[in-house]
Parts: sequence; structure tokens; C-alpha cells
Amino acid sequence: MRGKFITIEGTEGVGKTTNMAFIKSWLEAKNLPYLSTREPGGTPLAEEVRELLLAPRAEEVCSTAELLLMFAGRAQHINQVIEPALVDGNWILCDRFTDATFAYQGAGRDMSSDLIAKLEILVQDSLRPDLTLILDIPVQIGLKRASARSDPDRFELEEVEFFERVRRGYLGIAEQDPDRCKLIDASQPLDLVQSQIAAVLEAFFASSNV
Repeated sequence: MRGKFITIEGTEGVGKTTNMAFIKSWLEAKNLPYLSTREPGGTPLAEEVRELLLAPRAEEVCSTAELLLMFAGRAQHINQVIEPALVDGNWILCDRFTDATFAYQGAGRDMSSDLIAKLEILVQDSLRPDLTLILDIPVQIGLKRASARSDPDRFELEEVEFFERVRRGYLGIAEQDPDRCKLIDASQPLDLVQSQIAAVLEAFFASSNV
């Protein structure tokens, strides 16, 4: 039986890393074979692309170049990791996927969603996540959390207005595709956030005929 594809999304500082660990524990408790991965990244080549994308640099990065690098890494990730694992019956847990491209490059960079959708079809064919958890938090709170975590990468150096656009992009995605995308209020205490996540996962599992 083909595995299920779960993605976790959100702006900076929403708690993806902590809640990825929680979801891994949930998968293990269900005795589900799974693979945890991330975007950009997930293969040696795609991790090199990630470094190109995230490293702060004096040279201005063209939005089109950024978009194409995102999908180049994604193509390698899907071909080498995601699709083979799903075919083998593994569940995939991925830290960001194409919704992040619609949010960051589409809404954040004000790029054409039609262009992104065309690249999505080219690179992914019919592959889409089965379930997406969108962790939502006010931008200022998220950026404060992120700044305390590590030195900022190239994206984290963007102005607040950029992240406000990204957040609106994610909220729009959640509204457009409520069956797949579940919005999680990540501003609450961690135990309540994870209660929301557990409820979504349990409902998804119950409907998955596993």
C-alpha cells in the first residue's frame, strides 16, 4: 500500500522543528513506517541547493532564479527520496513543500501563482501532500522566536512586511483547500498546540484505511 504524505508549513518561528518531533512520536506510536525530510533539501544535491538559497549574500538574488532553484531541489528530492519511499509504503513527514513556494515566492515575492502552478505540474505531476498542517502565529512573535534561535538566514533578513505577505499567503492556501490543509493556532501554549495537531492526525489516520 502506498504511504501517506504529510507536510508541515508556516512562517518563521512557528515551532515546526518542535512539532515535527511530536509528529514523529505519533507516527512511531502508531507503528507506521516513515521518513522525515525537509525542503529545500532532502538529498545531497538538494541540500547544496538549500545552502545556495539560504546563505546571506551581497548579490541580490533574482526572484525567478530563487523560484527555479526551489523547484530544482524539489525535483531531485521527489525523484530520489519522496516518490520511492511512498511507493514502498512509507509515510513521508516533510518540513515544508510546495505550499511554501506559493507563500514565500508567490505571496512574499509577488510572483505569479499561475507560473508556480505550472512548475508544480512539471516537477510533481500529480504528487500532492495528503495532509498539510499550517502552523500560524502573528509575524512579530514568530520573528522574535526565530531571532533567539540562531543567526538569520537570507530569508530571515527580510522586512516584516515580507513575512506579513507570506502569512497571508498561507492563510489563503488554508482557506482554498480546507480538506487537505488544517490551520493550527501556534500562538497557544505548546501542549494546546500539540493537542490540535494530535486531533488532526487522529482524524486523518481514521480516514486513511491503514
